[in-house]
Amino acid sequence: MKFYLSLVNFLFLTQLIHSQTYTDSLNYLKNEVDELDKVIITSKKKDIKKSESPIPTTIVSSELFKKSGATNFFDGMGMINGIQSQVNCNVCNTGDIHINGMDGPYTLILIDGMPIVSGLSTVYGLNGIPTSMIDRVEIIKGPASAQYGAEAMGGVINIITKNPKKAPLLSTDLSGSSWGEINTDLTLKIKAGKKVSSLLGLNYFYYDNPIDKNHDGFTDLTLQNRISVFNKWSFRRNENRWADFALRWINEDRWGGQMNWNKKYRGGDEVYGESIYTKRLEVLGTYQLPIKEKVYTQFSYNWHNQNSWYGNKPFMATQQILFAQTYWNKNIHSHNLMLGATFRYTYYDDNTPATASSDGLKNKPSHRYLPGFFVEDNWNFNDKNNLLIGYRYDNDNIHGSINSPRIAYKYKLDSKNTFRMSLGNGFRVVNIFTEDHAALTGARDVIIKNTLKPEKSYNSNINYTTNLTTNHFNLNLDITGFYSYFTNKIVADLDTDPKKIIYNNLDGHAISNGISLDTDWTFTFPLKITTGITYMNVYTREKNENGDFEQKNQLYSPKWSGNLILNYSFKNKLSIDLTGNWKGPMRLPIQPNDYRKEYSPWQWIANIQITKGFTNGFEIYGGIKNLLNIKPKNPLMRPFDPFDKTADDPINNPFGYTFDTAYNYASMQGIRGFLGVRYTVF
Repeated sequence: MKFYLSLVNFLFLTQLIHSQTYTDSLNYLKNEVDELDKVIITSKKKDIKKSESPIPTTIVSSELFKKSGATNFFDGMGMINGIQSQVNCNVCNTGDIHINGMDGPYTLILIDGMPIVSGLSTVYGLNGIPTSMIDRVEIIKGPASAQYGAEAMGGVINIITKNPKKAPLLSTDLSGSSWGEINTDLTLKIKAGKKVSSLLGLNYFYYDNPIDKNHDGFTDLTLQNRISVFNKWSFRRNENRWADFALRWINEDRWGGQMNWNKKYRGGDEVYGESIYTKRLEVLGTYQLPIKEKVYTQFSYNWHNQNSWYGNKPFMATQQILFAQTYWNKNIHSHNLMLGATFRYTYYDDNTPATASSDGLKNKPSHRYLPGFFVEDNWNFNDKNNLLIGYRYDNDNIHGSINSPRIAYKYKLDSKNTFRMSLGNGFRVVNIFTEDHAALTGARDVIIKNTLKPEKSYNSNINYTTNLTTNHFNLNLDITGFYSYFTNKIVADLDTDPKKIIYNNLDGHAISNGISLDTDWTFTFPLKITTGITYMNVYTREKNENGDFEQKNQLYSPKWSGNLILNYSFKNKLSIDLTGNWKGPMRLPIQPNDYRKEYSPWQWIANIQITKGFTNGFEIYGGIKNLLNIKPKNPLMRPFDPFDKTADDPINNPFGYTFDTAYNYASMQGIRGFLGVRYTVF
């Protein structure tokens, strides 16, 4: 008998085994469970077994992206419980990633531990991270500011790129969809002597087929022409010391708008289009000092240029971020100590009021300096009890001193049952023009009421994991409860005036709380099932004109959501994968007297894929995405008048509607097919 089994907790390290007896399959199940304890994670800046970490961490293998047919990071993350890839504009398809219902800017996205993805790159850059460069993704849901600083208020997503030492010599992946999307990945391993390995990756995505299936006169999917080049070097040094260096270049031309738009209309008010040119450079590296103590130096630099027009509104912006840190890791008896210093410099310039002088007459680019240090003690009392205490201090050149403590505790009841608890706080300095697409698109005027104060949060979560093994299956269970309290939360008021977007610190507070459940089932026959369900309640409480607190649900935050990943492997390297996510009703931005519903309907996005492998390194795959053909209804307000030239006509527009693109709860793409081929040489 032949069968496949997959490592639990999203690892999907599929292995083919040959077994003649039922006992052998049970032994394999046990080995799979034992293998979990060997997983090394780096989301704590040091190698540690997942089972030993006091911080609950979800590990997602790149195999998950292959199973769902995802070609970029943004699309692939939507398959994970508690993670929501939210499209914020139906015309240019900008999006962000929510963790447990918190807005995208509260999610810190790292590449190899470096804060590469932030600011401008969060607007369109998430689509530009090809899955071909990803080895795995590590996710911390909850407070992490004590170690990672600003932006880690809701959680951390750390993208670990492929290791040149372990990568195949050649890997190619070519795929296309029935809509005309073409994605090409090419990865080449280069050996430069015995101690130097390099990985060269090329990704090219092309879509140039305007489609308007809902007949509103606008493209249903943004047209894109994007190239990404990734090069990573790994150096083998004495005593296994680290030395890595990587760089990436991205160039993208995207547009969406009225079907008859072309580049001659760019910036005009005759035919509406949203056209964005993006150029981006990323450099990052790690170097372990050649001394007895474990001292590491890391650095990253990124340059981002965005040249864009939203109808006749220009948005021209340049951002540079330089980040460096040095940290020391030391084991002293039962204590694992970490001490580090960090420095972050951010340069930002655009053509909006964000970088204007106080009188509005001069351009004044922003220069932000954020030096800081952090200390952490991971104290192992014994085999069952583990306590982590951390503290971070940052000094912002505008807002001054910022303190971020954190405490986490792990109690291991036995080899299969573990409790974890963590408490902490976070802070975030906001640039609304790089985070809120509503400030750029449509016909709204931007109003900033006061000098915005930095946001603060107080977070907690409790986690329980257990494992159950029987004669027929292995089950891993993960339950997490979370709670966050926000002060000075910056909110965008889209309701008071449909022609304005008004920013101000919340006169009140915001709450995010809920519970999530993840299960992984591995059976003795070739079936693997991963399911998840999350309930959350995310809302703001703000004083109204009468001085009473008024509660309002947060936009784009469904109370119920979940996922399903099912894999069945047949003989002869044939497998079938069913992946999907579902969401309950979530509040959407509507206008006064809007004819569209304020809450979205229940939805289920399901995909199916069949993969056939061959002994010569070839693999063919294909399937259907969005099986149930879920699409938002009436996503655009007044698409026939996108420049609002007749919006003030009380006869033809009695309710004062204005053009708007933010009403979104699903992709505009309906059901579609895809087909691809992979070729790998080891």
